[in-house]
Amino acid sequence: MERTVYEQLKEKHPSFIYKNYTLTENGGEILIRYDFSMENGAEFHPEIKIPTKNLNIVNDYNSECAKRIIFSLGMVELVSYWKCACPPKVYVDCGYLDAFDIRWWKRLYFGGLGEFHYINGISTDEERFMDIVCRYEHKDYPAFEYNNTGKNLIAVGGGKDSAVTADLLKDFKDDNIFFTVNDQEARTQTVLKAGYSEDRIVKTYRTIDKNLLELNAKGYLNGHTPFSAIVAFLSLYCAYLTGAENIVLSNESSANESNIKGSRVNHQYSKSFRFEEDFRKYIEKNIMNEISYFSLLRPFNELQIAKYFAKCEEFLPVFRSCNRGSKKNIWCGKCAKCLFVFIMLSPFIEYEKLVKVFGNDMLNDEEMTKDFDGLVGISGIKPFECVGTPEEIKLALYLLDKKTDGEKPLLLKRFNEKADKNGIDLGLLKSYNAAHNIPDKFLPQMMEMYSYVAEDN
Repeated sequence: MERTVYEQLKEKHPSFIYKNYTLTENGGEILIRYDFSMENGAEFHPEIKIPTKNLNIVNDYNSECAKRIIFSLGMVELVSYWKCACPPKVYVDCGYLDAFDIRWWKRLYFGGLGEFHYINGISTDEERFMDIVCRYEHKDYPAFEYNNTGKNLIAVGGGKDSAVTADLLKDFKDDNIFFTVNDQEARTQTVLKAGYSEDRIVKTYRTIDKNLLELNAKGYLNGHTPFSAIVAFLSLYCAYLTGAENIVLSNESSANESNIKGSRVNHQYSKSFRFEEDFRKYIEKNIMNEISYFSLLRPFNELQIAKYFAKCEEFLPVFRSCNRGSKKNIWCGKCAKCLFVFIMLSPFIEYEKLVKVFGNDMLNDEEMTKDFDGLVGISGIKPFECVGTPEEIKLALYLLDKKTDGEKPLLLKRFNEKADKNGIDLGLLKSYNAAHNIPDKFLPQMMEMYSYVAEDN
């Protein structure tokens, strides 16, 4: 039997090494650089830059605590390079991992690579897909004093979710700062529309080593990795630098659901509550416990967030969450993510206004039928994007249908003809997920949002 590309590459490249990392400050920026290598293959040296000109740094950028964060960030970075050939052995030479840590990283990698395995037809399991060997000698870390400024570091992606979080935390305006990875116009505009100046944003810039792109062009494996775990550790480092007390994410309860019915393949694994819980335990054990990492929107589903966002009209012209159009700061109007956001907002925002925002009448676009069927649950495979559950989407379409007089859009007709309406949960706008890590001081904001989205209006 002919061996698969996956099997051939594993044999050709039997090991992957996390050699080293460097952390330097020069010319108004902090530079993080990683050194990875693959046996019988390329070396990789990805970099992350953090401009410091407007950054109020209150904790040593190069302390032992800082290095532990940066080492862990490298453990997330390495999987983007490892996955091109999936070497069976991973050697860690620049930081200590005990048995708990090794299990922790394998769990993150395996969960975060679920989509990658599915797309590439790889059949494996969490135990045997990778063997991590730590070759770094354990040492005790000195105690350190954390300078706490009480800041809330709010991660901003430029979509509706982080806009809602910024609006909810307006009562904490003096304590709020923001965090972006590879800043884009929509992210900066979200912060500005929320009433803050641009110097409140901690901007970071991450680059992919071109050697990886060259290997992908030659037929090496490619696919989705747990990017939100990079956001987690990089935001932790920036929170540490600025003395923040909280890292505030905008991940909703819907992120917990898988993409393939009956499986655990989840495009949003590192946005899930499971990862959030795991991350909190890992940093408390290995790094520090002075910073709280949580999602402010965890109690809510996508439809509730869309309803709240619709009342924050100042963000409508500037928000973006289309991956295809991100570099041009546009909605492409032709992808599953655009269609999903269009549907979610359609019960709460005038239809013609949405068509103008997205540049396409998406529910009258026959080319969107396949993505529509995936979103609504007709096909059983949810698009590999950060999108909500079929139950939320069906309720949004049901509400749109109720308010639409006259001729119905093409895909709304398809919904009425093809979708299983027995699954429509009229109580979704009144639901509240109590499995969250939100500190008590922010709970009044949660109750404010809940009162609004649960009200019949």
